[in-house]
Amino acid sequence: MKFPVAVLGAGTMGTGIAHVFAQFGHPVAWVEVDRAKWQNALNTVSKNADRQVKKGTLTPEEKESLLSRLTLYADIPPAVKEAALIVEAVPEDISLKVAVWREVSEHAPDTAILATNTSSISITRLAVHVKHPERFIGMHFMNPVPVMRLVEVIQGLQTSAETVQRTMDIARSLAKEPVLTQDYPGFISNRVLMPMINEAIYALYQGVATREAIDAIMKLGMNHPMGPLELADFIGLDVCLSILRVLHEGFGDPKYAPCPLLVNMVNAGYLGRKSGRGFYEYS
Repeated sequence: MKFPVAVLGAGTMGTGIAHVFAQFGHPVAWVEVDRAKWQNALNTVSKNADRQVKKGTLTPEEKESLLSRLTLYADIPPAVKEAALIVEAVPEDISLKVAVWREVSEHAPDTAILATNTSSISITRLAVHVKHPERFIGMHFMNPVPVMRLVEVIQGLQTSAETVQRTMDIARSLAKEPVLTQDYPGFISNRVLMPMINEAIYALYQGVATREAIDAIMKLGMNHPMGPLELADFIGLDVCLSILRVLHEGFGDPKYAPCPLLVNMVNAGYLGRKSGRGFYEYS
């Protein structure tokens, strides 16, 4: 059954999430408060769908149907009022997420599943701000969403078993592989990934090797498709810093302390691919 979905946010992750739900037949109410971003978001979905057409995983007719299922909204209330599933993908700022979920909770149906795409913020902590915390869950998609199969499903302390099962089934219906984790800082994906990236930044900071050498060793020696510094640029250095701070605060362990070089780069606005400069330069 194809049910209505609301996706909150038209950044990189929100755009990918909206794309996938529309691709699999769901009408998507897509919320982005900044109307100036609307055309760019739709263009991104269209370009990514064109790549799928070239690969033969989507027909031209399916691409047009996908795009027809996307409706953009500037406000939350009309977008969520009939949604069976609401997926929030706003920036990793707990104050912003809390404000968004409080508003959603006022207007969403009592039966809706409430999912956050957070990569590190506590599900349990966010769930206290909604009317039905038992329906609140983490649904952490991987970037790029149309390509990556993993969905990390995070069960908060209040999340019901029924909500977990329904979320796992929804992920599978999108041709994804859901993997269940419990609600601890960084979950599994970023608890393992971010210390590796941070250590690679420390190696660069301490002059152990060049950026190219560090990435080459991990690609050639560990068979990683991207080196850790290249991957950090792809994720966004501001996002990496935010997640490391959540880990550091959550565990109180100095091993999660962000490298000073990472802090300085974010302060300078060197955020990776999205800003044109990170550990590498991008035209």
